[in-house]
Parts: sequence; structure tokens; C-alpha cells
Amino acid sequence: MTSTAISSFDEMIDDQGNVRPAYAGYRQWYDAQDPKWMSRQGKEAESFFRRTGITFNVYGEAAGEERLIPFDMIPRIITADEWKKLSRGIEQRVRAINAFLHDLYHKREIIKAGKLPERVLAHNDAYLKQMVGFTPPGGVYTHIVGIDLVRTGADDFMVLEDNARTPSGVSYMLENRETMMAMFPELFTRVQVQPVSDYPRALARSLAACAPPAFAGDRPTVAVLTPGIYNSAYFEHAFLADQMGAQLVESGDLRVVDGRVCMRTTRGFKAIDVLYRRVDDDFLDPLTFNPDSMLGVAGIMDVYRSGGITIANAPGTGIADDKAIYSFMPEIVEFYTGEKPILKNVPTWRCAEADSLAYVLDNLADLVVKEVHGSGGYGMLIGPTSSKAEIAAFERKLRAKPDNYIAQPTLSLSTVPIFTKAGLAPRHVDLRPFVLVSPGGINITPGGLTRVALKKGSLVVNSSQGGGTKDSWVLAE
Repeated sequence: MTSTAISSFDEMIDDQGNVRPAYAGYRQWYDAQDPKWMSRQGKEAESFFRRTGITFNVYGEAAGEERLIPFDMIPRIITADEWKKLSRGIEQRVRAINAFLHDLYHKREIIKAGKLPERVLAHNDAYLKQMVGFTPPGGVYTHIVGIDLVRTGADDFMVLEDNARTPSGVSYMLENRETMMAMFPELFTRVQVQPVSDYPRALARSLAACAPPAFAGDRPTVAVLTPGIYNSAYFEHAFLADQMGAQLVESGDLRVVDGRVCMRTTRGFKAIDVLYRRVDDDFLDPLTFNPDSMLGVAGIMDVYRSGGITIANAPGTGIADDKAIYSFMPEIVEFYTGEKPILKNVPTWRCAEADSLAYVLDNLADLVVKEVHGSGGYGMLIGPTSSKAEIAAFERKLRAKPDNYIAQPTLSLSTVPIFTKAGLAPRHVDLRPFVLVSPGGINITPGGLTRVALKKGSLVVNSSQGGGTKDSWVLAE
């Protein structure tokens, strides 16, 4: 990735070269440390991650399928006041997404009101007809949500993407904090940081609260469904199951018995009340979706619709991840909350619309173009860092299927410092806060996962594309 010429907001240093208040306590501590010792601590962190097995799988890699998650030990720091505003905006958006999903699968009032065109649902594989007319237990569709945020100025946080299907990365958020506390315990006595360690317990409580009323009981049985050890996020699946005290299960461990989804145990089959599934919709039930799937449970959708189990997140929530739907989120938020959005969207051109397509084709060299169902940094074009040949090849794909793409300006993503051999150096970042939703309310973990583009000038923060992670600090009040 080549360097961009976009000027960026630096979260640690202001335009006069002064340290911003958020970083004042940390920078004072950092300047007193021996650089050689810091370098050794960085190597120790890498060793810790390797021993713990904190890796992710990369599909399509001939050289090997597992990689170590690059970790940078300089924290990304957010003030308490900044977090308060972000939290209000995140909660507003998540409430709107849940209301939107319920409406799409019931009365479709937003379409009748002319706020959302019917075409964004037509032939959209993420919209599941099997969910029409059905309400999940507690009315919750998105039990776990990840909202990707980018910062472009002192008070300018914007939503880049909504992850309402199966957001990943929370295990890295937790392990990053544990690693930092193990390496620099004295630092946390000098800088007061809001904790994140309660997330697994909060997740367990939130999922249990969403159990079907008929089977809730005192302690609902929760299980995590994983596709298996070759999935890119398997470490996270196993980590969360262990931290919650839940069973980690694969399709071979499950079957439908007497109208319940049950898991194999040493004492026979035991009914599951809540299944936190990390399997995509298409593979969830071979009797309902992909008949060749070996990753799901035959008949689970019938059990689900009859009230015998809660599936988190609900099937069909992927429609809220659609990047064409994303472009309508300001209207969606206002329609369901009656309020103006607290968090802005990134300006977006819908290539399915003729005028937008014409603009995008004329300005490909300056824009970021994404597939509407894309993720992980794949299938996208970053115009300013692409060659003429790459732009020409992408233009052919765009002309062939314009409704498969949206385009956005190349943002001046904020930078935060990373540790290098030469000292601190700025790199671009985003932030994925994690949100838990239950009938009792919305719980937002302070901070989230900061992903960092470790290559100088790169705007791609995804770990599968060479990015890394760092601990996210929200300062105590």
C-alpha cells in the first residue's frame, strides 16, 4: 500500500505539537521509560500472543492458514466526555437497527412511507423470507452488534459500517487489555481506565435474558455454535464459550429431539435455550437454506419459529449489514427514533442509481468503492492508492454489476501512535465498540477494538490485509 497525501487528525499531538489532554498522563509515563525496555516488552507481548494461541486463519493463503494478530502496545485513548457522546450515538443507532429489522419482517412501514426503496430488498440474499411475520424472543434481532467508527477530527466520529450479523474481534479487545495490564501494571495505577473485563459475564447475562419465555428458568442453557477449528475466528468462539461458562459446540454435537435443539453430553442429550451461532445464515439449517451445509442443525429453523430456542443473532439480521442499506441509515434512525442521528454516516454514492454511478465512474481514482456484501477489506478499491491498471480492471466489474457496489470519499482517518524502532509514529485507525442487546436494555463496553494500519500511509486496518490491533482506553471520569 502506498502512502496517501491526505492530512489526518492526530489523536495524540495537536497542530502546535502539544500533547492532547487524553494522552497527557500516558505520554508523561512513556517519556520516562527506557526505549530498549519498551522494545523488549513489545517482543514479550508477541510471545504471549503466540503462547496463548491468539491467531486468525486467512482463507486462500497458500503459505499457511494461521497468522499471529499483530499487536501494538501503545494504547488508543478516548476521554470520558468523548465516550459519553459516542455511547449516546451508538445506543440510538442500535435501537433503530432493531426496530428497522422488526419492521422489515412485518409491516414494512418504512417502505410504505417512501423512506426506503423496495429495490434494496428485491433479490437481496440477506433478506430471509423465512423470518417474515416472526418475532424473535424478547423482540431482539441483534443481540451482539459491532459498530465500526472512524474519526476525522476533534469532534468528528462517523459510522463506517454496521455489523449486525456476527461481529467478531471482542476476544482481541479482551486479550489486548489483559496483555497491557500484565506488561505495565504500574501504568494502570497512574492512568485510570474504564474496565472491559466484565464483557463475557455481561454477554452471558444478556443472552440468558433472551431465552424463550417457556424455557427461560433460573439458568437458561447457552451454547456457542462454531463452524470448527478452520474458521478464521475459531479462537474467539472457543475463548468466549470458555469465558461465559458455555458449551462450545459444532453441528455434529447437535440434533433436534422432541422439538428442542439438544447437545450431546456424557449423560445424553441436553436441550439448549440460547444458541450464540457463529455460522452464517446460509449454513444454519440444511433443511431450510443450503442443503449441502455440514455446519448447521437440520430442523433448527422449525424449532426456532415454534419458540423452542433463541438464535443470536437472529437469522436475517444480515440485511442491516448491507452497505446499500447503510446509505439510508440517517433516514432509518430518524424514522424509528424520531431524532436526528447523533453519529453521522460517511457520504455514500449508491452505484445502483444512474447519476451516482456516472459520478463514481468519473472519479474512481479518488474514491473508495466497496461491495455491498463485502467484508474484511476484500473486493474493494481504494482509488488514491491503486494503479491505473487496477482502476481499469475494477471499472469493468463496476460497469458489469453496478448494484453490487457503493462508493465513498477517501476519508482522512485519524492517526494514533504505534511503537517502532525509531520511536512513536502515527498510523491510521478505526474503532469497533461492542454492544449487547437484551429485553432489559443496551450495554456498551467502554472502548472496543481499535484496528490499526501498521503500514505507513495505509488506510486498510483489517488484520487479513496487514493491519493489527491495540488496546482501547476510555478514561475514567
